[in-house]
Amino acid sequence: MPLTPVPDHASILEEIKTVRRGGIVRLRRLEVPSLARIAFALAPADDRRAAVPAQSQSQSVEWLLRLAVSRLGGGTLQEAAEYTLGLTPGTRDWPGADRRRRAAELYGVSIERFRKEQEAVVLDQVAEQVGRLARAALAERYPSAGDAAHDDPADPADPADPAVSARTHRLLTVPAHGRTVPVTLHVHPVDLLRDVDVVVSPVNTYLALPEAYKSSVAASLRRAGALRGLTGEMLGDPIHEELRDWATARGTSGRPVLPGTVAVTGSGALAGQGVRRVYHAAVAVPRAGTNDYDVLPADVTRAVARALALLAEEHERFDPPLRSVCFPLLGSGRGGLPYEESVRAVWAAVDAELARGAGWDIHLIVRGLAPAGVVVRMLTEYAGGNVDGRLDGRADGAADDMSGGERSHPLP
Repeated sequence: MPLTPVPDHASILEEIKTVRRGGIVRLRRLEVPSLARIAFALAPADDRRAAVPAQSQSQSVEWLLRLAVSRLGGGTLQEAAEYTLGLTPGTRDWPGADRRRRAAELYGVSIERFRKEQEAVVLDQVAEQVGRLARAALAERYPSAGDAAHDDPADPADPADPAVSARTHRLLTVPAHGRTVPVTLHVHPVDLLRDVDVVVSPVNTYLALPEAYKSSVAASLRRAGALRGLTGEMLGDPIHEELRDWATARGTSGRPVLPGTVAVTGSGALAGQGVRRVYHAAVAVPRAGTNDYDVLPADVTRAVARALALLAEEHERFDPPLRSVCFPLLGSGRGGLPYEESVRAVWAAVDAELARGAGWDIHLIVRGLAPAGVVVRMLTEYAGGNVDGRLDGRADGAADDMSGGERSHPLP
């Protein structure tokens, strides 16, 4: 199932419209050959040895659409795309009319106006991201394709750059304190995380989670952890409820905790994805009279160190013991920390833990190529230009046996 030539934008867009009409639950019956070819091209080498059967092909196309939508940058555009295509949890079996109505509500317009205007923009943007993923995959596999694989001068991505890739995982091996430490870098939304024991979630010092419909890390985890009925209705909000109970039990309900405090909850429905605990790191201090926050790098380092200490306290209480932990770039969202400062603050605590001989399985997660590039560059610089990295195209959290290996180098 060759990718060359890359399907044109019109073909991709028409197939995405087909998915919108039919819905994710009917992907196996839909004719979407261009999307299937691109999903096939993005799969790990081991999965390309044989033709993709119908069931796994539909799963691959769904994964491709989720990846493309995740690159829209959050906000109303991304949320509308998720509802339009049935990618929002609990909506995959919604009729097309219901999905369109919910997306129109996000923009505050009538259904008919949304159909004629905003929906066209939303689907066009998703198609654009799918095309960029396809061109990056082609350039990575066939470097000699050169400009033919990257014929959009407006696309800033450079597939030759090891940090700019269609792949969703990168396994970095970082020399640290006389040993080599594997660090898995995830480049996808946090609610797609799988088989990582603990995920660290940033929260403000009042331990108040954002509404589940928002696009932040904390909101995404709250939404993914919610318990839902067969028709998508919310039956329980366990992460929010457990965090509230944690604050009440410690007498801090309605009052701020010290920056760097870490509260522990279960993972709700995320347990089905292999995530067992959520550590809520209070790093964002609300700025009085505004909707903004202040985040200090020292508070991020303190929170990461506390999270690792809690992991050490808890790991033997579980069967099997907790071993893996995933950190986002704490404070780099609404907290306003530059990516470089967040990486430096997170890694300071991780490095101190590694210096003590800890053997945790460390994961870092970002949503886009820009922060991924910063992570690779800074860890490469930390290791003196000697970080080995391999790419993986899988959508789950597995990091072993990665294919398509290539050595990374310091980024400019």
